[in-house]
Amino acid sequence: MSSKTIVTHIFPDLDAIASVWLLRRFDQEFDEAKLEFIPAGTTYKDEVVDSDPQVVHVDTGMGRFDHHHFDDRTCAAKLVFNYLKYEKKVALKYQSALERLIEVVVQVDHFEDFFWEESDNDRYEFCLHHLFDHLKLSGKLQDEELVFEGERLLDAVLFGLRQKVHTESELKKGVEFTSKWGKSLGIETKISRVSKLAQKKGFALVVRKEPGTNFVSIKSQPKDDLDLTDLYNKLKEKDANADWFFHASKHIILNGSRHNPKIKPSHLTLEELVEVVKNIKEVSGSKCR
Repeated sequence: MSSKTIVTHIFPDLDAIASVWLLRRFDQEFDEAKLEFIPAGTTYKDEVVDSDPQVVHVDTGMGRFDHHHFDDRTCAAKLVFNYLKYEKKVALKYQSALERLIEVVVQVDHFEDFFWEESDNDRYEFCLHHLFDHLKLSGKLQDEELVFEGERLLDAVLFGLRQKVHTESELKKGVEFTSKWGKSLGIETKISRVSKLAQKKGFALVVRKEPGTNFVSIKSQPKDDLDLTDLYNKLKEKDANADWFFHASKHIILNGSRHNPKIKPSHLTLEELVEVVKNIKEVSGSKCR
């Protein structure tokens, strides 16, 4: 059992929770540290901050991991992260994702989410910082419970950001081409989220062939004028023995997936699939609205 104690303020926010999580997640000395909650701006047992090496204050106390006495654009979590990097406690494989995570924490802590697009949109109620507020104000979780739940959720965010960093790198392996639907991408990869990320980055159409399984996924941006009906019909003609699934949205064509691996796979290579896409000259029913 760790003899370390992490102190933060009552009613912890995203910055406080992220600071605790960073220490307990990446510094073995703190992985089982107990938590104490005190009024913001005070110190544990009114002792001089940072005077006891076994007690660490985050986001309160005006110590090394509190930013309220700085004018810099920073936050407690960023101070903790910089410390962990300096002490080489964060493996390189986590650093890019953590830097992006911390940047969002800084934005939220400085109310820079005010500048986010449509900042009053309901979708932001699903963001962690708002969820933490909702859980606190509704009385659903007490301070320690909130931190524990926050740590689990931040682990999930870190996983997602690491996947995103990897996916962005994977995208560079794809082949860009022009089709009737606009800027398109052909790529061979096992990473399924490549399709959505590529679409968000401006590709109207993404053709993905999965190595090993040979699954085929062809997806277009969810716009009315990007109807894949003609492509679906051409693929059924080109490879009639394969099982082709055409989604009702008319934006998704699949030949196998993790939801349905028991299919007759297509024999078409990625290069052949891309050629089929390129050769579609007219797109029926694709009227701009």
